Amino acid sequence: MIKRISVKELKLGMFVQELHGSWIKHPFWKTKFLLDDPQDLVLLKTCGIDEVSIDESRGASSKPQLEVKPTPVLTRTPASGIAVRTAGAGRVPVVKTEKSSFHQEFSRARELCNRSKSAVIDMFSEARMGRAVSMETANHVVEQITASVERHPQALITLARLKTADDYTYMHSVAVCAMMVALARELGMSDFEVRHAGSAGLLHDVGKMAVPDLILNKPGALTDSEFTVVKSHPVRGAEILTTAGDISTEVIDVCLHHHEKYDGSGYPHGLQGDQITRLARMGAICDVYDAITSNRPYKKGWGPAESLQRMAQWKGHFDPVLFQAFIKTIGIYPTGSLVRLSSQRLAVVIEQNEGNMLKPKVKVFFSVRSKLPVSQSVIDLSLPGNTETIEAREPLEKWNFPYLDELWQSEL
Repeated sequence: MIKRISVKELKLGMFVQELHGSWIKHPFWKTKFLLDDPQDLVLLKTCGIDEVSIDESRGASSKPQLEVKPTPVLTRTPASGIAVRTAGAGRVPVVKTEKSSFHQEFSRARELCNRSKSAVIDMFSEARMGRAVSMETANHVVEQITASVERHPQALITLARLKTADDYTYMHSVAVCAMMVALARELGMSDFEVRHAGSAGLLHDVGKMAVPDLILNKPGALTDSEFTVVKSHPVRGAEILTTAGDISTEVIDVCLHHHEKYDGSGYPHGLQGDQITRLARMGAICDVYDAITSNRPYKKGWGPAESLQRMAQWKGHFDPVLFQAFIKTIGIYPTGSLVRLSSQRLAVVIEQNEGNMLKPKVKVFFSVRSKLPVSQSVIDLSLPGNTETIEAREPLEKWNFPYLDELWQSEL
């Protein structure tokens, strides 16, 4: 029998059927589990949820008995390096992870991208068939992406940019999730707000499942009527998430308003300035950056540094304060940017230098003067005694190097 009780009545041995309240208030990504660990009991009674439903046919009844309230213990799992509370199937990371180098995290991020894309495909396929999006799956993906961003903020964001045109819709969601998490961290938002931001990024484009594939993947320019259909996806997405169950209003709002512009010229409601929530203003920046740096059926993506430069010129499009925070998040010269050095050699940015956004690590590979490749070498522009500087960003289409992505992905 399902019975709704106060969280104060919970005891070990009960089977938790449902947590009543927003998922953002608790550290569990599963809401159905046997309460067999004292640490879970402590968590449930201190996380801000007032009531739960229990299944008395699968666990203990609600008759009073003595409770044990041990102090939660943190252990470090060797596989991931993430500190987690030790028991319970629905646990999520509760402390920050250990930092990794870019290339250490890059190898992890590659596998995470594949898993996350599969999860997004499953969730969006359910939405396409009219079924509810699984927030349990979404929460788990957000936690994994957050852990990767904590270890190194650039690796997953940079890798997700390498999506193909065919898997754009799904990998775009993964990329925007990662950027929203990183931007939220840069803004000093709380752990709960970071989870909101990640979930909003992951689900912001779910409404595209209501757009026919022939329009969504059309290789040429859209007709006016086709563009009207595409512009309906924020509203359709909000409808899908509203019917999905326990999804926060903040996440739904980002889905509905991530195409609003700061000057009021966006859609669907023409909101402007602070009429647009901060999360939706963040979502607008992350969504556009990933879109214009990605290869699409109808155009090749711009370089990351060039994209930031162009976005900065679109006056009235973005919240200027949040846009500056976004630049700090991914760097003035993001990883993968093609730049020209003062020595008139071309280089690709391979890693940011914390505290010096103008002097990243770069890999030199081509001479502008001779128009020939040169011996590859890595230069840390921030080191004392270095005389090289970045003279300019270089548009990718000007040079059309077919191997540029391979250069920054590999170490010498």
